[in-house]
Amino acid sequence: MQKEKEFTEYLVERGSSPEQVKAAVNAVKDAVEHFEAEEKKLEKASVEDFKGYVQKLMDEGKNTEDTLLGLGRYVYFLDMKEVWIYFAAILGGRNILPSISERLEEIAGKDAREKVFSEVRAPPLGSMPTAYCDTTKSLMDALEKELSPEVYFRVLAGNHHRVNPKNFEKHRKWLEELGSVDAWLKKMHDEAVAELEHFLRKDKVWYEQVITPEIVEHVKGNQEVLSGRREGEWIYNTKFPYSPKEYLEEKDPLLKRYYMCHCPLAREAVLTGEPEIPVEWCYCSAGYGKLRYDVAFGVETEAEVLQSVFDGSDTCRFRIRIPEHIMEKYV
Repeated sequence: MQKEKEFTEYLVERGSSPEQVKAAVNAVKDAVEHFEAEEKKLEKASVEDFKGYVQKLMDEGKNTEDTLLGLGRYVYFLDMKEVWIYFAAILGGRNILPSISERLEEIAGKDAREKVFSEVRAPPLGSMPTAYCDTTKSLMDALEKELSPEVYFRVLAGNHHRVNPKNFEKHRKWLEELGSVDAWLKKMHDEAVAELEHFLRKDKVWYEQVITPEIVEHVKGNQEVLSGRREGEWIYNTKFPYSPKEYLEEKDPLLKRYYMCHCPLAREAVLTGEPEIPVEWCYCSAGYGKLRYDVAFGVETEAEVLQSVFDGSDTCRFRIRIPEHIMEKYV
């Protein structure tokens, strides 16, 4: 295994526990051994090579979260861009269904959760995103059957990617320091542009995206992207594309919608139209997008889906209501 010491230090810096570090290192060593048996080096393996290996892990019942996360973090550490994007795709949705289940019970009760999730079957961890579309459709059908829209919108609009809210504490501080929602949104946008420019200079993957000069200009030209724009008591937000380079270059309307969509549980349905994913599913994306506002404002905010690839748009756009106490103090 190359750079074991450096990789271990990298994991520790990320906050991994000793048990997680050990699992990740062992997962990489097992993968190295597998590829060497095929007369390949892990560091030179292709996306297809890793797909085959992950399928082998699934067949053997070794597709644990620690194993797949460890492999994913190693290829990111080695800057294997395309392979990392593959791992991000198969791991990005792993928390969503369990999180929705927990929030459903909190909001609507245990009986509602059991009724809804008795009709939902999740694919095994490591499955390609195509495997999740039918699961998403069955979940939406069950939610619509058992709950009112007002309730299941709230259920979906949670922090289902389980992002650490502490990541957004800086936004609360910025708002307090600037004393203005509008100034805060401007700073948020300026900081986002600066971050993209940094990743462009370093030629590093930003989350799942490779950054180009055109992408930076795209964000610079629209404050709604990676920040927001206020109109009255609402903040309007436009989603950053999942595949931004392809999105900006694409002319075909269908492919443009596909390149916009981030959702690991539904985006493949954009291409085929099957199953038909209701636009209301995008309240899950609204929940992800509004987390920074929840933290900054100190309360759970209300969000609305305005446009989505699942209603035929090539843009995903939301709005978040500014709470009354924030309007009084900072607007």
